[in-house]
Amino acid sequence: TMLHVYAVPLIYQFSSCATLFFFFFFLMIRRPPRSTLSSSSAASDVYKRQVHFVKEEQRWTVQAPVGIDLLSLCHKHDIDLEGACEGSIACSTCHVVLPDAMYDIIPEPEEDEDDMLDMAFGLTETSRLGCQVICTRELDGIVVKIPAMSRNMYVDGHKPHHH
Repeated sequence: TMLHVYAVPLIYQFSSCATLFFFFFFLMIRRPPRSTLSSSSAASDVYKRQVHFVKEEQRWTVQAPVGIDLLSLCHKHDIDLEGACEGSIACSTCHVVLPDAMYDIIPEPEEDEDDMLDMAFGLTETSRLGCQVICTRELDGIVVKIPAMSRNMYVDGHKPHHH
């Protein structure tokens, strides 16, 4: 390759490691991208996961990037999921109910999440804290139920304002 033809003879001309580092750094930032995918198709792949939220008679369908938790996703789209502790696993106000099939796909809850779930209103076998459920490709099309009520031990009715 062209890089090999020009780089190998020049390596012997550099005496210090710092100079060698900057030489290769310069070559790397000037190298054309290896991917032949267009940036729009790569970016759109990240947002292809549909998540449906249901709370009483209300329904929302949103596009979820892989890696976001359900609480953050709800706040991003103004869906009414409280999250009084802002995702620090110190309350149960982001309690959600997952379908059986989806519950079995995600990792089991940690002990601190289980402790908080014990205080959740309307606890079920497939209850989780929304701040602990991370969107993955496998969760595409999931229907998440948001209970009608939550127990806020912090201050009843407190809703944090996100920065």
